[in-house]
Amino acid sequence: MAQSQNTKVDLAIKATSFSGMGTYGDVMVGDRAFEFYNERNPEDYIQIPWSEIDYVSAEVIAKRKIVRFAIFVKQGGHFDFSTRDNKKTLRAMRDYLGDEKLLRSPGVIDVVKAGFVGIGRGISNLFHRNKGDE
Repeated sequence: MAQSQNTKVDLAIKATSFSGMGTYGDVMVGDRAFEFYNERNPEDYIQIPWSEIDYVSAEVIAKRKIVRFAIFVKQGGHFDFSTRDNKKTLRAMRDYLGDEKLLRSPGVIDVVKAGFVGIGRGISNLFHRNKGDE
């Protein structure tokens, strides 16, 4: 059985981890770490100390609904989660991370818009004369 890193738990909530196939379990937000424990296999767990988290990115739909969030660690990896109440989970995490590490991921419309802007710039650069060409 895994030993919790936390000495105090602020929030314990049902969750899904999207590392590989979806795994159901519980998330604990405590004073030392963010922890996920698989409900079927107690040896399958994720413990991320607050000092190892680079930032957290939340996927927001319709400016209100948080569908899931990803925790990006300093070693370059990330973990995707969804809890029964993502907003409550992120608020509990904010106490330990601060507002500057909680980010909003770009939505589908933002990604498509950025793609069209990039295509437009690429096309305009094809027909743009350089000063040296004259």
